[in-house]
Amino acid sequence: MVLPTYNEQANIERMLEALREASPACNILVVDDSSPDGTAAIAEKVGERIGQISVLLRKSKDGLGPAYRAGFAWGLEQGYDAFVEMDSDFSHDPAELTRLLAAAQAGAELVIGSRYVEGGSIPAWSKSREMLSRSGNLYANLVLGLGVHDSTAGFRVYSADLLRRIDISKVRANGYGFQIEMTYRSRRAGARIEEVPIHFVDRVAGSSKMSRSVVTEALALVTFWGVRRFFGLGPSDATTRATAPAAA
Repeated sequence: MVLPTYNEQANIERMLEALREASPACNILVVDDSSPDGTAAIAEKVGERIGQISVLLRKSKDGLGPAYRAGFAWGLEQGYDAFVEMDSDFSHDPAELTRLLAAAQAGAELVIGSRYVEGGSIPAWSKSREMLSRSGNLYANLVLGLGVHDSTAGFRVYSADLLRRIDISKVRANGYGFQIEMTYRSRRAGARIEEVPIHFVDRVAGSSKMSRSVVTEALALVTFWGVRRFFGLGPSDATTRATAPAAA
């Protein structure tokens, strides 16, 4: 399980304990962008107490994409065969992890915890925020031919084989667009993709990393990839890396 963190002191201990209870056999990697609130130190102490927790400390805060790329690369080097990505603020319920892992064990190479398939929900969002999210997903789906309902979802399971096929070193989006790019590259790689319904809940502690620049980055990248797709090209390896923070 790869958990990118930045200033998650209010959540990290409870999240690690909840993940250990939900999936006792899984190992957890906390990828911390040098949080000034001591998130990494808390994670290390929890690891000493409950085990199977590693901390990868990065020098700077430069977005969701680089954190996941670092975490996936670390795990591939260690020989893991499946990778969970999820937020550490309880917007993704650890109790729902079992169903995502079951879909992966049944053969799906990319499992998406989806808010927009039957059975999924976002109970606390305003209609305007939900409409923004749904519209972004619809646009990405139409422009890129993704064939999924929730390409921006951040609760996922990847097979190691898929991560090797898409070559994660070539993934360039940093913020909101990272999930879309990973979905796009997975689809182009012929991955078996399955969506599992989840209930998405806004964080109750800590501060959100969502910003307008994150959304702008995603729309610009989707349009760029869509133009390349129109001309029969794939996502460019030279896509400019944005500096926007991670999005939920």
